[in-house]
Amino acid sequence: MSTGAEGLDVAENWALVNTPLGQDWSGRARYAAAMFFYKRGEMNAETLEVYRICARLDAQDPLAIIRDRGVGKDWLQRVDGSDQPVPGVTGDRQSG
Repeated sequence: MSTGAEGLDVAENWALVNTPLGQDWSGRARYAAAMFFYKRGEMNAETLEVYRICARLDAQDPLAIIRDRGVGKDWLQRVDGSDQPVPGVTGDRQSG
C-alpha cells in the first residue's frame, strides 16, 4: 500500500480525473490527472489522447468518447468501479 506523498498524489489525481463535467477548467484538470496516470503506466496512449482532445471542452465526457472508440477497456473498468483499486494502492498497472 502506498503511503505518504505518493498516496496523496494518487488520491488527488483520482479526484481530478473524476471532476464533474461542465465546471470551468474541468477538462484541463481531467487531462492533467490523466497524464499522471499515463506516466504511472495505468492508462494507454489512446485513452490519454481522448483526455487531451477534451481538455478544452469542459462539458465533454471523455469516457463517452473512449467507449465510442473502443479504447481504454481497462481504464473504463477502473473508472466504472468494476476493477477500481483503492486510490493510493500501487501495483495495479492498468494497460488501458
